[in-house]
Amino acid sequence: MQGSVVICTRDRRRSLLRCLDSIVRSASDPRSGLVEILVVDDGSQDGTAAAVTALAAQSNVPIRLLRQARLGLSAARNAGVADAVGDVVVFVDDDCVVSPTYLPEMFERFAADAQPVLRGGRVELGNLDDAPLTIRTETGRERLARGMNPGGFILGCNMAMSRAVLKRVGTFDERFGAGSPLRSAEDTDFLLRAFLAGVAVEYDGDAMTVFHHHGRRSAVDIRKAHRAYNIGNGALMAKHVAQAPWLLRRGYWNLRNAVRELGGGPRFDVNLGLSHGPIVWHTILGAALFIAMKARGASSRPQAGSRVERGRHAQLDGAALTRTERGLSP
Repeated sequence: MQGSVVICTRDRRRSLLRCLDSIVRSASDPRSGLVEILVVDDGSQDGTAAAVTALAAQSNVPIRLLRQARLGLSAARNAGVADAVGDVVVFVDDDCVVSPTYLPEMFERFAADAQPVLRGGRVELGNLDDAPLTIRTETGRERLARGMNPGGFILGCNMAMSRAVLKRVGTFDERFGAGSPLRSAEDTDFLLRAFLAGVAVEYDGDAMTVFHHHGRRSAVDIRKAHRAYNIGNGALMAKHVAQAPWLLRRGYWNLRNAVRELGGGPRFDVNLGLSHGPIVWHTILGAALFIAMKARGASSRPQAGSRVERGRHAQLDGAALTRTERGLSP
């Protein structure tokens, strides 16, 4: 079994190089099964392409670069999936560092699967000065079940799946995720669709650890991130309410807690300075945005060429740099 690691990036050259270095180190283990690293550059202006080119020329692991013109995270994930050659596709964010045993642990688990599985591992803070956001640190294994909240069950910065999962679920919904109107939740939308399609969705906290250097420390950054998460959560509710009505429970509890907070009840998170009221408002906003987009006929996968340079990208394989055209409109 062989795997492709897909890293989507924009203007994070330094952290990307740190991430790539950790993956190359993990790939040095002969049990890793890694066949390539695929970097999808979503319109960087900070010298990312040149830096990846230089690294690829020295790397023992094939590194390829795909470039697109600021289309957002979901579009970048889809571009990576379309070009990846591995039996397993692994997503790691550009601000993460993987543990030395990350790849061998991951491929050991996929090799033992008897059915299609989407899985993710533990996500620890890379810097303890950062706010405790976008992490999941529990140990042990757990599978998503009906009635459970899918948000944060597996984090997109540490997510992997077999080809069978991708064939069954399809592409990432490009209305979701960073760089899109719905801001976030492209990973949660995908794993929920996988679950509803009968795919096993597994959190493995005993292995596959990444360290997330997200850098959010100020109150402004924390509120901005939380706003994006809740807009995405609201859109998820609106999209999946018919098939997954249990998603509404979270909205109900947030509303109830917001009312209690107005009467002197506890805030959502005192340490982070977060209240329930904005959560409710941004969730409603996300649902309204999704409904409006759907009414306008916004597609989950815009046509190639409509706003992309989809087939126009640089490919790096080891030291070789070539230009390829995929036959799609720029």
